[in-house]
Amino acid sequence: MALELRQSLGLAQQLVMTPQLQQAIKLLQLSRLELLETISQEMQENPVLEEISPEESEPDDEKNDGKEEPPGETGEIPEVTVEERVRDDVDWEAYITEYNTGWAETHYEERDIPSFENITDTKPSFSEHLTWQLNMSSLDADQKKIGIHIIGNLNEDGYLDISLEELSKATGYSVDKVMDTLRLIQNFDPVGTAARDIQECLLIQARFHKLEGTIVENIILHHMKDLENRNYDRIASALSCPLQDVLSAVSVIQTLDPRPGRLYSTEETIYITPDIYVFKVGDDYEIVQNEDGLPKLRINGYYRQILQDKIPISENTKAYIQEKMRSAAWLIKSIHQRQRTLYRVTQSIVRFQKEFLDKGIAYLKPLVLRNVAEDIEMHESTVSRVTTNKYVYTPQGLFELKFFFNSSISRIDGEALASESVKEQIRKLIKNEDKTRPYSDKEIEKIMKGLNISVARRTIAKYRESMGILPSRKRREIPFKQRPWP
Repeated sequence: MALELRQSLGLAQQLVMTPQLQQAIKLLQLSRLELLETISQEMQENPVLEEISPEESEPDDEKNDGKEEPPGETGEIPEVTVEERVRDDVDWEAYITEYNTGWAETHYEERDIPSFENITDTKPSFSEHLTWQLNMSSLDADQKKIGIHIIGNLNEDGYLDISLEELSKATGYSVDKVMDTLRLIQNFDPVGTAARDIQECLLIQARFHKLEGTIVENIILHHMKDLENRNYDRIASALSCPLQDVLSAVSVIQTLDPRPGRLYSTEETIYITPDIYVFKVGDDYEIVQNEDGLPKLRINGYYRQILQDKIPISENTKAYIQEKMRSAAWLIKSIHQRQRTLYRVTQSIVRFQKEFLDKGIAYLKPLVLRNVAEDIEMHESTVSRVTTNKYVYTPQGLFELKFFFNSSISRIDGEALASESVKEQIRKLIKNEDKTRPYSDKEIEKIMKGLNISVARRTIAKYRESMGILPSRKRREIPFKQRPWP
């Protein structure tokens, strides 16, 4: 078969996403903080964009028109003022000298005010706290050098991440010298620092409290697996001691800290600012968008005037201004579209989940993206993007918009339940169970059937694990009379 080149025409359709469309889609899925950062970056890069000041955004009827009424026409009696003159014969220099106080000598100049960083309280980090103790200790120069390497290789929980051989190779000292220094650092505050595993960490703390030779030390040394699984009967049998003594020792172990480094964690609490509020007004709900801190943008009038007045400028400059104006106009339009879409999605969710807002999580209904998409006549992908990393404040608390979308769990008789409602029911059952005889997953399945909820045992296990709840054998508690340890 001979090969030949030929030309042919073909008709095809394909979706081409313009940069403006990509930007609009990107703005939909940005969180509030990310949106503020994007706007700030655009304002720095685009000179055509500017923020409307609060004074300019006020309604005209609320502003003073600047006209003052002539005096005497209002018929009001003018206010009487008394002028008090300061005596000229007062010796102010002598007065200040006589009453020389701290406030009299203070000069409120900007150069005399200490920087804000110097007057705020800063929490020392974990490594700084240990390094300070190392410098204050009586260790020699070699041990301090080893100590610096040990502190630098601790993780956030306070455990040593590398082996003694690696430390010996890094510092150039023998393994025995490294081990001696490690034992000293392990007794720094917090006790148990620089342990290599949880067993060593607990053992250091137990010996620090002078519990050598007790059941506490024996359990940590030889029965950690049984302790983890709460097999207290097996521990008592292995140690040939009463069960009450084992339970008392376990209560002591529970007071020890398995993660000593977390006391000096530098992680700060991140507070969530809701994107939208839902308030109950009478029997209905009002939706209010959170506009605090969100700048209101407009196109700078100077550049618009340049194009309108046809001021002689170069073609490159004109093309640059036109491009920036189109970019600015599209950004403003995309932000407004984002806010409108967020409002409409929240409005639809409120309609579907009104019973939840009235009565609580037990009345949360099953909901999928398609339900909201069909309600507001948008695509499911748009609803998915606009509910990503968005939070709403409701009378029931603060929730991510994704929270309201739940799979359904069928009832034996009646309407289906949302999976979050089933999780809440399981959590309440476990919270109110007899701690000495906790419910197994099979028993919870039977109880749920008695509540007209059909849910399999493996589903209960999955929900329980997602909520961080231990299995029944690890939730079991044995009552005991605690006796003080020496």
